[in-house]
Amino acid sequence: MTNPRVAKLADQIKMITAEMLERRIKDPRLGFVTVTDVRLTGDSREATVFYTVLSEEAQGDTAAALESAKGLIRSTIGKKLGLRFAPSIAFIPDATPEAAAAIDDLLARAQAGDAELARQRENAQYAGEADPYKKDDDEQE
Repeated sequence: MTNPRVAKLADQIKMITAEMLERRIKDPRLGFVTVTDVRLTGDSREATVFYTVLSEEAQGDTAAALESAKGLIRSTIGKKLGLRFAPSIAFIPDATPEAAAAIDDLLARAQAGDAELARQRENAQYAGEADPYKKDDDEQE
């Protein structure tokens, strides 16, 4: 369970980072970036910022732009939050879109399999007789 203060700091770091990427960082390599999450260690010394980029082609350029802007973002976070020690920042591409696409693919394959089973079931007949239970000959008379 995380400390409420750490969770609040992580949320504030997310907002400050997103605002800086939108307004202050003017790197032409920077693509359309969305900050998805920030995870902060318990001692608030290290922040991991997860981000997504709209186009796959701009992924490498965006990573380089974020790496070069890391110092400016870190100093701004320290100033705006009034922290004694500004947390070191690591930018990590978020894997959520790829995981969601993989789950969608698995669900589509399962739905196709269910449709195939339903199609096979339409014309299916019992393998044996309609009443599979054994009966004595005496009972039939």
